[in-house]
Amino acid sequence: QVQLVESGGGLVQAGGSLRLSCAASGRTFSSNAMGWFRQGPGKEREFVAAISWSGGTTYFADSVKGRFTISRDNAKNTMYLQMNSLKPEDTALYYCAAVAGKFPSRRRYEYEVWGQGTQVTVSS
Repeated sequence: QVQLVESGGGLVQAGGSLRLSCAASGRTFSSNAMGWFRQGPGKEREFVAAISWSGGTTYFADSVKGRFTISRDNAKNTMYLQMNSLKPEDTALYYCAAVAGKFPSRRRYEYEVWGQGTQVTVSS
């Protein structure tokens, strides 16, 4: 069974940091671009960051640029999201997902496999 499992969420104060992980199982995603999305209370799911299959190309939402970094370790079949300088508005359920192809995308419909999400709560 193909799965993506997120971990690393939690409660943190504004200005703090968290590192999310996305572990893949059931198949390798080393040839797939991957990304992070989030859904805050009462909001639609939105793009956060994406990374190409090699890690050489990354995209970020304007709201997280300069604060978040995305990386991957294909040997471990795992992707990461380092979140620094967290703000209350970053509070959301964070999802990782995999694209069918090698190149990253900001568009939800291009992602074919999704995890169940990990909650991030930032207190003010």
